[in-house]
Order: sequence, then C-alpha cells, then structure tokens
Amino acid sequence: MRAIRVASAALFTTAALALAAPAAGAAVAGDENITSFGFRVTPSTIAAGGQVTLTVDGCDTTTKVISGVFDDVTIPKGQSSATAHVFWDAKPGAMYEVTFTCGQESGRTDLTIATGGGHSSPGTHHSRGVRAGVGGSVGGFDGGQLALGGALIAGVLGTAYYWTRRRTDADHS
Repeated sequence: MRAIRVASAALFTTAALALAAPAAGAAVAGDENITSFGFRVTPSTIAAGGQVTLTVDGCDTTTKVISGVFDDVTIPKGQSSATAHVFWDAKPGAMYEVTFTCGQESGRTDLTIATGGGHSSPGTHHSRGVRAGVGGSVGGFDGGQLALGGALIAGVLGTAYYWTRRRTDADHS
C-alpha cells in the first residue's frame, strides 16, 4: 500500500514539474526562419568597429543583407560572400538582427557585439538603433514568472512530502 502512495506522489511530482518547466521547444515550433538557402554571419560575436563575413549558400539570385549595425550589403549573383564593417558606436553586449533576402525569401540570424572592447572612433557617428525582434534571448528575468514557478515547485514538493509521510489508520494497526 505504501509503495502505491510513493509511486503516486512521484508521478504527481514529475507531472507538475513538467508542466511548470518553460517550454524550451516553443520557439522551434513556430520558427519561421526556415529557408531554401543557407546563410551565416562570421564571427557571430564581434567588437564594435570589427569586420564580419556574410555568407549565403544556395541562392541563385542577388542576396541583400540588412542590419541596424552595419550598412546594407549586396552579395551579387554567383558570389557566396561579402564583408561588412560593424559601426563603431554599436552597443557592447547588444544583439542585432541580420536579415538575408534571396528572391522572395528572408532569413534572420543574430550578431552580438562583444563587451569590453567597444571604443568609439572620434568623429564617426551613426544614428541607427538596435533592430529588435521577437525572441527571449535579449530580455532579462521576469520576477513574477520566477516567483510563480518557485511557488508551483514548492507546492508540488510539499504535496509530495505530505502524501509520502501521511499515515492512515490502517498503517497504525
């Protein structure tokens, strides 16, 4: 009888924790960044003022690459890469969206500005801001969600403890 209660409490605890855990795959399920061509920014983290290589694979037309952290770039048909210079005033630690457009398709990736080495060049000023998009990688912690998650987990653990330690009249006899 006790084994059934322990198994039930363990199953309840596992189910509750699974429901309280964040949906890690949610972004993948609704990902609209799947394209018939490949693209990448190398390196994916760069200091302000640095140079990145923009590469596209499988695009049979001219590719346009835009971002708020460098001037627009065109990769001509027949070529697979081009370079871009990151603005000197790019904010260290910021993540900028880079969009590759091949024909009617567009794909997006992120370019992160390294912290600690971003010194502005005197006399150089660019007025473009961060191009923000939908995603959870840029935001901070939400105190309300953390508190709710902690309360749910504490409740589940407390309930599991109660049910495993509970003694019925049949156990005392």
